[in-house]
Amino acid sequence: MTLRLDKFISSQTGITRSEIKKLASKNKIAVNGALIRDGSFKIDPENDEIIVDGEKIIYRDKIYILLNKPQGYVCAVEDKKEKTIMELLSREYRRKDIFPAGRLDKDTVGMVLITNDGKLSHKILSPKNHIPKYYLVKLDENFNVEYVNKFKQGVEIDGGEVCLPARVRGFENAETTALLEISEGKFHQVKRMFKAVGNKVVKLQRIQMGGLAIPEKLGIGEYIEIMHKDVEKLLYTADFDEVFSIISKKFSSYWINI
Repeated sequence: MTLRLDKFISSQTGITRSEIKKLASKNKIAVNGALIRDGSFKIDPENDEIIVDGEKIIYRDKIYILLNKPQGYVCAVEDKKEKTIMELLSREYRRKDIFPAGRLDKDTVGMVLITNDGKLSHKILSPKNHIPKYYLVKLDENFNVEYVNKFKQGVEIDGGEVCLPARVRGFENAETTALLEISEGKFHQVKRMFKAVGNKVVKLQRIQMGGLAIPEKLGIGEYIEIMHKDVEKLLYTADFDEVFSIISKKFSSYWINI
């Protein structure tokens, strides 16, 4: 497979064609050690070494980035009024074809997958696949055990919408904190679910999707590129009780700096 040099650089870095042309004119683009000034030059992305402004461009067909989203950012490729999660990525990862696979509210923190894999994104987001998402929820008032059955039956939120059955459980040593598992993504769903049972969400953090949990050491605003073996875990159905057992031993560490 061969590609135009400018098209390859743009697709892998997000650098515009006009910027690439300027870099080439300044002898800042090299292919296999040779300076190239023609953007139409054909390259083999899998075998050729491409250096742009001193940085080696690594070819990736599909890319998967796991971000620990901070508050104050929206999950969008671009927004004229708000800061987007894309601004948290280095230039190496700001490719034109990447996007957030799912959304978190502006004031919600935690796990967001950024990718260019449309098929995977569809599998994760489709309600038909019932991929579970896990949230740590900090409530205004104490967790009530009655929530367990209400959520299991499918709580009716404002507007008359009925949510799919969900699982929730409170922590014994933290009376206002709970673990919630849902398999859909209605607008402000978690906040509306707890409002429906007479409580209010104070803090909200997504900590796991499917069988893939956010690394405990991944700080707020930090991100890592994950490999295919980890990506596959996103499509697994985790066991709620097992997730609760793991989180209950260390959940307080997730709230640091939030």
